[in-house]
Amino acid sequence: MFTVAVLISGTGSNLRALLEAAADPDYPARVVVVGADRDADGLAHAEDFGIPSFTVPYARFASREEWGDELGAQLDVWKPDLVVLSGLMRLLPAGLVDRWTPRVVNTHPAYLPEFPGAHGVRDALAAGVAQTGASVIIVDSGVDSGPILAQERIPVLPGDDEHALHERIKPVERRLLIDVVRRIATGEVDLAAVSAAHAH
Repeated sequence: MFTVAVLISGTGSNLRALLEAAADPDYPARVVVVGADRDADGLAHAEDFGIPSFTVPYARFASREEWGDELGAQLDVWKPDLVVLSGLMRLLPAGLVDRWTPRVVNTHPAYLPEFPGAHGVRDALAAGVAQTGASVIIVDSGVDSGPILAQERIPVLPGDDEHALHERIKPVERRLLIDVVRRIATGEVDLAAVSAAHAH
């Protein structure tokens, strides 16, 4: 069975959607562990589904590299086929990315390469665009700069504020993530090939 580790910082709504999808016997991937960089509310979803979890609190480490080393050590215990960043609000240190890429994917609430970074929804609104989107990417050493695995456009509606727009983006992000993980698990998407093509 194709195994997945999910890393979160917050409520874990993408995580819950993935756990629900993976509970279907026909879904080709299983979440084997959930990790967090703080005492995240989303860890409750892991408990609901009987999935082990771990926490590597960022504040306990002297540097991002040391935090990344411990995070890597926790992942090594489970040896997942894929690592999904699901609202993890920290950039992974380069050493950890180098070890795991291209087997790390992330969702982003914008149509990359538009509006990368931590405030994709706010930035889209500030720019006054008519549409934004959701993307699923391979994580590389840049900020939201990795190869794009899936994305979809979402209109910005009159009167949208950051919360309203983000709430419309989230279900699309979840659907794209579930589909991408499925396609990676079945071999329909070859991460190494996508990554190599992006590098050239």
